[in-house]
Amino acid sequence: MSFGLNEILSKRILKIEDSSTIKYSNRAKQKKLAGYDVIDFTLGEPDFDTPENIKQATIKSLNRGDTHYSAGPGILELREELSEKLVRENNIDTIAQNIIVTPGAKQAILTIMMVLIEKGDEVIIFDPSWVSYEACIKLAGGKPVRVPTDPEYGFKPVNLSEYITPKTKMIILNSPSNPTGAVYGKSILQEIADISIDNDIFVLADEIYEKIIYDNKHISIGSFPGMENLTFTVNGFSKAYAMTGWRIGYMNAPDYLVKPILKYQSHSISNVNTFIQYGALEAIKGPQNERDNMIAEFRERRDILVEGLNKLGFKCDVPQGAFYAYPDVSEYGTGEQVTDALLEEADIAVIPGIGFGKSGKYHIRISYASSVSRIKEALLRMDSLL
Repeated sequence: MSFGLNEILSKRILKIEDSSTIKYSNRAKQKKLAGYDVIDFTLGEPDFDTPENIKQATIKSLNRGDTHYSAGPGILELREELSEKLVRENNIDTIAQNIIVTPGAKQAILTIMMVLIEKGDEVIIFDPSWVSYEACIKLAGGKPVRVPTDPEYGFKPVNLSEYITPKTKMIILNSPSNPTGAVYGKSILQEIADISIDNDIFVLADEIYEKIIYDNKHISIGSFPGMENLTFTVNGFSKAYAMTGWRIGYMNAPDYLVKPILKYQSHSISNVNTFIQYGALEAIKGPQNERDNMIAEFRERRDILVEGLNKLGFKCDVPQGAFYAYPDVSEYGTGEQVTDALLEEADIAVIPGIGFGKSGKYHIRISYASSVSRIKEALLRMDSLL
C-alpha cells in the first residue's frame, strides 16, 4: 500500500486507546503459551462455571426450536421478569415495555451513547473508572470529563458540581465499581441525583456488579424521586451468574427514549440470540444458591488477598463490592513498573491502574476471580520478589 493505516481509518477509531485489560491479558496468555505458570489476575471474569439449571434451560430452548429472531427488545417473558425484578429488588418503577435486552451490558452502554451523545456533548466519568466508558463516549463523538475521586473516603467524587457545564449531558455511575470495588451510599447518590435533576442531566447507572456486594446494601439511583425520566439502569448476567461468554445484558430506559433506542438496536444487532434469553430467564427465576455460594467464595478470596497485600507493604483498602482489589503500590514504583515486574519476574499478571485513569498511576488492579490456592501462591511469589 502506498498510504499509511492512519490515512484510511476513521477519526473515531483513532481517538480511542486499546483496552489495557485486553492488552495485559494478551501478554499473560503469550507467556502461558511459552510454557510459564502464569497466575492471571487480569480479566473481570468469574472462574466458576455457569449454573447447571441455566445451561439446561438453554439446551431445552434449543431443542424446542427457539433458533429464530426474537422481538427486537427481547422476549416478553424475560422483559416481564426483569421489570418485576427491578420493582421488587431495586425499587425502580418500571414495566416490561421499558426493558431492552442487549448482547451484554457493554453493548447497552454503547447504544445509549450512540443515541444520546454527539459532538460537543460532555459526559462525566469518575477517575478511576472502567476502561470502556471513555471509548464509548468518544465513539459517539462526545467528550469524556474525568472527575477525581478520594480513595480515603471510598472513592467518593470530589467537587462534582464544579465539573458541570452547559455541555454536560450525562453522568456515568458504576457502583459497585470497577476497578476500585467502591460501593456508593445514599448520600453520594443523592448528591448525584440532585445535580442531575437541577441540570437535566442523564445518569447511566452501570449496575453489573450489583449482586457481588459484601457489607453494604446496593441502592439504585433510578429509584430516587425525580430520576425516573433521567436514568438508564444497565445490568447483565455475566458477573453474578458466571455468564461472561453468553453475552446478554439489559437496560431499563425512560419510556420516551425506548423507541429511539430500539431504532438504533434494529440497525445494529437486531436482537439477542433467542435461546440465550431463555437461559437468562432461568437465571432470574431459578434457584439462587449457586450465585450466593459464588459471592461467599469471592468474599473469602477478597479477605485473603487484601490481608496479604497489606502485609507485603501495599496499601489496600477492603473493597465493598465486585471482585477487584485496587492497591496503592507507590512503595515499590508506578503501577506500570510493578505490573511489568510481577509478570516478568514472578509470572503474575495484573493491570496497571493508569489504564483506568490518571489517578491510577501508582495503583494496580487485581481481579480475584481465581481460586484461593492461586491467590495464596501469588502472595508467596510477590513476597519472594519484593
